[in-house]
Amino acid sequence: MAAREVEPFGLLGRTLGHSWSVRIHNELGSSPYGLFEREPDEVASFVREGTWRGINVTIPYKRQAAQLADERTERVQRLGVANTLVRLPDGRILADNTDVLGFSWMLERFCRREVGCEATEFLRGKKALVLGSGGASQAVQAALNDVGANVVVVSRSGAQTYDTLTQWHADAALVVNTTPVGMFPNCPQSVLSPHQLDALPHLRGVLDVVYNPERTQLCMLAEERGIASESGLAMLVSQAKFASERFLQTTHPNDVVERIEAGIRAQTRNVILIGMPGCGKSSAGRRLAHLTHRPFVDLDDSFSVDHGTEPGAYIRANGEDAFRRLETQTAATYAAQSGLVIACGGGIVTREENYELLHQNGTIIMLDRPLAELSSDGRPLSQSKGVERLARERMHQYRSWADHVLPCTGSAQGDAEAICGMLGL
Repeated sequence: MAAREVEPFGLLGRTLGHSWSVRIHNELGSSPYGLFEREPDEVASFVREGTWRGINVTIPYKRQAAQLADERTERVQRLGVANTLVRLPDGRILADNTDVLGFSWMLERFCRREVGCEATEFLRGKKALVLGSGGASQAVQAALNDVGANVVVVSRSGAQTYDTLTQWHADAALVVNTTPVGMFPNCPQSVLSPHQLDALPHLRGVLDVVYNPERTQLCMLAEERGIASESGLAMLVSQAKFASERFLQTTHPNDVVERIEAGIRAQTRNVILIGMPGCGKSSAGRRLAHLTHRPFVDLDDSFSVDHGTEPGAYIRANGEDAFRRLETQTAATYAAQSGLVIACGGGIVTREENYELLHQNGTIIMLDRPLAELSSDGRPLSQSKGVERLARERMHQYRSWADHVLPCTGSAQGDAEAICGMLGL
């Protein structure tokens, strides 16, 4: 086993897959940082006998990590779980829980930005609903208790369930999701329904510890209702900051969390192009992908690969409604991923559910080209309905869905360069 333990820092878990922790800790200086996948019967020997200097611990080993340590911080003693282990100079192992610190950091920033006051002032004596009762829930509960909130844990079973949430907790000021519901690749999904959110008239904020996708469906439901919301990237980065400070016995600059957070968002957020048929989405998208070194996805081309026929031919054979249902499935596959340039078909806005798919992980840009310059060649709906009619039907949706509207520059390369400048890519 010793041959596998080459990195001094890393993440311990059973199934890790892709983790942003490697990038985060490399930027923090706690590197090299590895991913240590271990089976349950390997954990004790890895922790006690390994050559590591500092490790983060994820499910399902957080409770075991606390038990294997020689010394425990007050947070670990209170919760019984640890997500950070540090080998001290004398060889003893210290267990800490930086999830508590990470959520506290995110909560304080959220309250200052969105509520206009500190977390204690906002939440003292007010009800905060914590959805889920697992390890992340314990850390969130501890942080909320520290600011004086009246914490209520809601789960599928027990005294407080989702079925009774609206009956007993209409006075809730904050909701925090600590369940994995809505996490990639099973997104968008929400642990609460629109009806349940509507039944919480005093709700001022929604937080979600899930950080992929960037906007969980719970956050998007809050956004639709004008309720401030944030998903969990800040918690991930800030807990890593506090862990890294433990590892290195140092203090990181105050702005490091937001700097790393912004870098991750810029790298992982999809760039999604919408607009009228023939406005140049595919051509501009290909050039944008080349400029930014990102994969390019044309949803019409992907539809053709998936179904063995081009969209126009499918529409002529089966009708537009049948095509739109399959187009949504194709959009769902790619929009849930990260770091892509995606060119959508002109009719993507005709199904309202497509907005959530695109918005959850992307910046939506409308390419705005004068109608007289649009080509209808090979586009059956443009030919049958006419460009002007399509524009009347869709233009409002294009503009309301778009985060940015780009007047076309006259060339695909110019459009791509303008998008780079607009988004700072």
